Amino acid sequence: MAVTIKDVAKIANVAPSTVSRVIANNPRISEKTKKRVREAMEALGYHPNFIARSLANQTTQVIGLVMPAAADKTFQNPFFPEVLRGISTAAHEKQYALHMSTGVSGDEILEGVRQMVQGRRVDGIILLYSAVEDKVIKYLQKECFPFVVIGKPFEHVEEITHVDNDNYRAAKEVTHHLLSLGHERVAFVGGSIQLVVTIDRLLGYEKALRDAEIPYRDEYIVHEEFLKEGGQEAISELLSLEEPPTALVVTDDLMSLGILNTLHDMGISVPEQMSIVSFNNVLLAEVARPPLTSVDINIFQLGFQAAKTLIQKVKDPTEPIKRIIIPHNMVKRQTCKEFAN
Repeated sequence: MAVTIKDVAKIANVAPSTVSRVIANNPRISEKTKKRVREAMEALGYHPNFIARSLANQTTQVIGLVMPAAADKTFQNPFFPEVLRGISTAAHEKQYALHMSTGVSGDEILEGVRQMVQGRRVDGIILLYSAVEDKVIKYLQKECFPFVVIGKPFEHVEEITHVDNDNYRAAKEVTHHLLSLGHERVAFVGGSIQLVVTIDRLLGYEKALRDAEIPYRDEYIVHEEFLKEGGQEAISELLSLEEPPTALVVTDDLMSLGILNTLHDMGISVPEQMSIVSFNNVLLAEVARPPLTSVDINIFQLGFQAAKTLIQKVKDPTEPIKRIIIPHNMVKRQTCKEFAN
């Protein structure tokens, strides 16, 4: 016979309604009572029926996740498993499940979002990217559906809750770092120019050059996918220039790995002949050869705060619009060196 809430209540010596409140993690129930009820649930092998609860509450207890591209490409980049770890940790604390949507094209991604919203499959949505002229954001705003963006929205920033780093400032800082080492030929390797994170970092790079009164060179700006192959293509293009750069600001560690591999194959030494500062500070930055100087953007916290904030919005639709900035710091390793004439 199946164990019921009444059975748990009897063992824990509380009312069935108290058991229900413990399952819902009601803040009005004391931690002592929660502990006693949960111990009774565990002893009896009781598992809450979240589907029944969701039907009763007219909620799904599910968060929708919108990825920027097809899963086969997205999950090649270590950024996404780490940001998902942050999201899932916050969701688990509040007993939410996750529903993921991907698509090859913008239209496919939008259609996946429409299905989640119109089918009421999720209570709210987290966008794991921010793109220029994004149809998904416009659709969610039109539907007045709860959502949070990881990244800075391209427009109407004050109207959209988002969790981001100060990417403009971070890129300006790392470019200044390379310039302070005597490098004047500093190139920028970014992702798609349709992504707001790329735009912000490019603007920070440009500002650092202006501050140092160093001319901006179009040929030193390369945009590729956030993949190892993207880094390989970028460095091949830069090294083919008549006057190649001596230092690089690379906006993703996976791209930097592709760059390091290509430079090694070409017999170009890092940092003796090429200095590199990267972004994200994922594990491969530490284990790369040589280990990468990289900006730690606290990826886990980006995901954790996005999920935490979305759940607050779902539970209380009157929650104000928030702009949450996650701090960054540059982790200096072995890919930067003073430029020797």
